[in-house]
Amino acid sequence: MCRSIKTLRPPVLPEEATEDEIRAAALQYVRKVSGFRAPAAHNREVFDRAVDVIAQATAELLDGLEVRGQAARQAG
Repeated sequence: MCRSIKTLRPPVLPEEATEDEIRAAALQYVRKVSGFRAPAAHNREVFDRAVDVIAQATAELLDGLEVRGQAARQAG
């Protein structure tokens, strides 16, 4: 569970992060913060909702970042 979350922005990542990469990072974050690798059934809904919200916030962050020498990503 203690795997590092990798940087998802260029130039660290050669291309734009995929939806799967963003979701994997969000899942790792929720796992770390909650202390659960896989939540019990009674926590599944709130766990999954947190992953969704964090993935969306991450995508918005990456879309808005301006890296020196590069224009901001265009929303797709």
